[in-house]
Amino acid sequence: MSSPKVLFGFHAVGVRLKVAPESIVEVYFESTRRDARMRQFLQRAREAGVRLIESDGLRLSKLAGSYGHQGVAALAHPMAQARSLDDLLDGLASPPLLLVLDGVTDPHNLGACLRVADAAGAHAVIAPKDHAAGLNATVSKVASGAAETMPYFMVTNLARTLGELKERNIWVIGTSGDADKSLYQADLRGPTALVLGAEGPGMRQLTRKTCDELVHIPMQGAVESLNVSVASGVCLYEGRRQRDAMPATDFLKGSL
Repeated sequence: MSSPKVLFGFHAVGVRLKVAPESIVEVYFESTRRDARMRQFLQRAREAGVRLIESDGLRLSKLAGSYGHQGVAALAHPMAQARSLDDLLDGLASPPLLLVLDGVTDPHNLGACLRVADAAGAHAVIAPKDHAAGLNATVSKVASGAAETMPYFMVTNLARTLGELKERNIWVIGTSGDADKSLYQADLRGPTALVLGAEGPGMRQLTRKTCDELVHIPMQGAVESLNVSVASGVCLYEGRRQRDAMPATDFLKGSL
């Protein structure tokens, strides 16, 4: 079994308690904190049979590598997920909805993207190994538990992976402020991979060339761009809206 990793914050540890309590080695909690939220959390941990260790704020900060631990941290083994992107795609019963991040290196942005991907019902998040943040305690904290449930695949060659998605008839849609077509003019009902770059530089040129289609998010105010996690939410929820309005079976009938 893989070595335990650190989770911290009520959301990150709480979600793990809910979905896989057996993976938790031990939970550290700040003994001086006795508010209702802490009492409820400790009650859930006791009901799950998790080992609880009293601690202080300084020890928790060292363990978490952050002062934003909220008085809670845990050591837990990684959860079992699909071993590869191919395994995940082969097992889907509905058209894939994927989020692809190109050049997102800030762990706070990654955590927020994982959270919105989970909320919108995306099937996975994909990023290149050499231009992306990896999963760590900060990502897990910001993701509020989504880092435990949302498959995150870091691939060696993003352009090649996008090409392989296209071979599976997954339509690859990139986002760019200079695209002529609006997001709301795109058909997101079928198998779709939405590609977003980091705020500022956007997608790399090769990634952009690999996309089947480019779209922009309409901007009505004075700002010229959105944070990547906000843009991810806008795109994924538009995909979710279109899919909810037209069931996948209807889409498949209409594509014959």
